[in-house]
This record gives sequence, structure tokens and C-alpha cells, in this order.
Amino acid sequence: MIFSGNVLKLQIFGGSHTDKIGVEISGLPQGIKIDYANLKNLLSRRAPGKNALSTSRKEADEPHFTAGVENNIITENKITAVIYNTNTRSKDYENQRFVPRPGHADYTAFVKYGLDRDFAGGGSFSGRMTAPLCIAGAICMQILKEKGINILSRIASIGDVCDKGELLSPTDKNDFPTVDKLWGEKMQEKILKAKAEGDSVGGVVEISVTGLPAGLGGPMFTGVESEISAIIFGIPAVKGIEFGAGFNSAKLSGSENNDEFYYENGIVKTYTNNCGGILGGITNGMPLEFKVAFKPTPSIAKEQRSVDLKAQTNTKITVGGRHDPCVVPRAVPAVEAATAVALLDLILQGEKEAKNL
Repeated sequence: MIFSGNVLKLQIFGGSHTDKIGVEISGLPQGIKIDYANLKNLLSRRAPGKNALSTSRKEADEPHFTAGVENNIITENKITAVIYNTNTRSKDYENQRFVPRPGHADYTAFVKYGLDRDFAGGGSFSGRMTAPLCIAGAICMQILKEKGINILSRIASIGDVCDKGELLSPTDKNDFPTVDKLWGEKMQEKILKAKAEGDSVGGVVEISVTGLPAGLGGPMFTGVESEISAIIFGIPAVKGIEFGAGFNSAKLSGSENNDEFYYENGIVKTYTNNCGGILGGITNGMPLEFKVAFKPTPSIAKEQRSVDLKAQTNTKITVGGRHDPCVVPRAVPAVEAATAVALLDLILQGEKEAKNL
């Protein structure tokens, strides 16, 4: 799986139940010392098996740099990092070899790759593949912070339960990443209820990026929304993204939706931020704000109707194994990571263009 930006390029390899998963990253500045503690922290937030809200599969998710890094310092244009899978149970997926899970990529993977597909644990379609993405994202986030750019995140909603308050400060140190602890507890209750019923639930992750300069991006296909969306949709279970007021802007009049300008200490700002910090695909200096919608986990314990692709008959399926009743809590760091990769690529592209002027 490849993400090709303007400067940065990511190639993620492996599968949920292969010996290892990993990422090759090209285009990072050499000489950067990787903050290993921050890298481990992001991976730990994404890691499975920590509580009843996630799958019981336990993985250490210890990153190992195999190329391009010496003594935690980036020494080459291309670096490689791997994580070893240590707690796989591929036998749990034998009954899904020819009976696809509704809502999952089992069927489309069979159509495209046939018997050669890696179906154990979802293979390359698994949320497990966001661990290598987090390695790349943690490094990019570190470089962005050194430039005064910070990525804030929270769980905005689980099902129909919504967080309260504005996202103005980090939530990553909270046991559950919401602004309001009470509503965070209600979200957890929603997840556990779905789990007890053999079902699952989806939700929304919100991102706010501060410190971005005005002028990043470009019109049409070179826009900030385009680059962020391309990598965000690489995260399994993502079904939608909206910037600023998003779909709600379709309900507003122009006078309501337009963000009026003003000067503050010689800097142009806007009174509101319905545009989410982007105009014409280009950052305007206000916080970059967007939300990402995640569907409910397809692998549920309830009996569902499916088909037997080998016998070409209708059948039913009950999914066993270990699965998250809601992917959203563990998806938050993955969204942060994807955001960091896209934004650093835009920053590096801007710096490259400035040198060529």
C-alpha cells in the first residue's frame, strides 16, 4: 500500500497475521533524531488488548528500524521500520475463507485477488495496518511540533452520544480522549452495550491543527483537503470526512457560512471558521479543522446472512475470533498520524517551492 505525496512517500507492507508489518518512508529530512518515547506513546495508544473496549489480542507493537536510522537518527533518504506480529490466531478465520463477512472487504478481496488473497485477520485490509502508519506519523508529528504545529484530537461521538465542549487542548493523556469526561463515560457505556449484544458501533474523530501558516496547498487536486483525504481514507473503516462546517454548510446561507476577516496584530484572521482553515484548497492561517466518520466494526457475533463463494449458495455466518466492538478509540492516533504525514508533506513541498523562487 503506497501513499505518494509531493515529497514524502510511504509504502506499508505485511498483513494482520504475517510475521511482520512495516513501513518504508522516503523524503524525510536527514539528521533528525527520532523521539522514541513519543513514537512508543502513539503506538501504545493505538495498540490492542488494553481494556474491554478493544480486541483481546495483545501485541507489544515494538518498532524496529532496519534501514536508514542509526542511534535513532535519520541517516538516509529512505528509512524502514518493522513491527513483529506475536499473537496471531489464523485458525479463527478458516470459516471465512469462502464465506465473506457482511460489511468487510472479504468479498471484494476475493473478487480481485481470488485464492491468493491473505484473508487471515483481514490481511492487508485490517486495522492492524495502521500501526506502521503510526510509526511514520509519530516522526512527522515530531518535526511539525518543532515548527510550532500541533495536532489536537478527540472522539467527537460514538453512535448517537456526542462529546460536549470545544477541542482547545490535548486529550491524549485522558483515559478516554474526550473533552467532557462524563460524556466520554457515556460513550464507553455505548460501546460495552453493543459488545454485550454481540454487535458493534461506529463514531467520529475530530482533529484541530494549530500553528499552520497560510499559503499551504493549491487549487483543485493540489488542495489541502485532497491530500489529507487521500491518506485518511487509507485507514480501514473510514467512511466520510468533512472540513469545517462540512455538510452542515449546505444548510446555511452565504452570509451565515462566510468567515468574515479582521486584522489582529498585523495578521489576517476570521471571526468564525466554517471553512475549517482552508479556502480554495489553501490554508488561511486559522486552525485546520475536520471530522472523520468510522463505520461500526463489520466482525460481529450476531448471526448474519452471507454466501458461500465456493458452493455458490446462500448461507449464514457467525463471526468468532477477537475483534473491537468499536474501532474509534484506537483509530484516534491513526488519524493523527495520517494528518501529520499529509501536513509535513505539504510543509516540505512549500519549503521546496520557496527555495526555487
